[in-house]
Amino acid sequence: MADPYSTLGVPRSASEKDIKSAYRKLAKELHPDKNKDNPKATERFSEVTRAYDLLSDKDKRAKFDRGEIDADGNPAGGFGGGFGGAGGFRGNQGGFRHDGGFEGGFGGAAEGIDIGDIFEGLFGGRGGMGGGGMGGGGMGGARRGPPPKGANVSYRLKVPFEDAATRANQRITLSDGKTIDLKLPAGVEHGQQMRLGGKGEAGPGGNGDAIVTIEIGHHAFYERDGDNIRLDLPISLNEALGGAKVKVPTVDGPVMLTVAPGSSSGRTLRLKERGFSRKDGTRGDQLVTLQIDLPENDQDLKARLEGWADMRNLRSKLGV
Repeated sequence: MADPYSTLGVPRSASEKDIKSAYRKLAKELHPDKNKDNPKATERFSEVTRAYDLLSDKDKRAKFDRGEIDADGNPAGGFGGGFGGAGGFRGNQGGFRHDGGFEGGFGGAAEGIDIGDIFEGLFGGRGGMGGGGMGGGGMGGARRGPPPKGANVSYRLKVPFEDAATRANQRITLSDGKTIDLKLPAGVEHGQQMRLGGKGEAGPGGNGDAIVTIEIGHHAFYERDGDNIRLDLPISLNEALGGAKVKVPTVDGPVMLTVAPGSSSGRTLRLKERGFSRKDGTRGDQLVTLQIDLPENDQDLKARLEGWADMRNLRSKLGV
């Protein structure tokens, strides 16, 4: 393969972002689906993908830059000057015999040496010198792994608070323009990642994956507390004194809540299974904290309370 930097059209000083951007641009232009009648484009697409596979791997890129591996990821340098460092097989002192031996080789050391024994010691098996080369791999070239898959593609999915709590399906548009409905996992958390197999960039070895990072939005009056949802609920003085049934919002829709007579601000009531889902499929609760809301400068209320005073020491527990 040619120099991977040249293949992608980037300088050696290119950043990871520059390399990824160049690959995506070329991959879209050369994708086999867009070039069905152009085999050269398909071949070029494979070269671009192999170049990106090498340069997107920090370790491989560093080794290539140091000259330790070639553009195909194979160790560079081969066998150097040959066996024994003395010019390898010296034809002026001997040659291969038709009967499989070696005549006068290695400085004329011995006649009739079986070359198969030598290679067996060097390469761990008698592959012979004919037909398939050195035991199906040997000196004929390093074995390559499967063709690389396409690059993964990252997405950020902003999920409304109530949708996250109820695990409502979310529609996401992929880079190829296709849309899919995504089912949120049980116990979904802010920053959690979901992997969609085969929804990434195309490659010779198949598509990469889509990595979706979930971002749960804030809410105007709900607050998440683990698997529970907290809500401060304003109530009037007469509802607190005499008790009442009041409508309360939940992520599943409004419900009626009973406020007991004589309820104080700060009292917390529990609505079961109105919170976030847990990983086991159950749900947390909604915790409703009552807040008595007095009207401002209500003269009628002042007149009604005139002459009345609460004589309890409400702050005795605070040591004052």
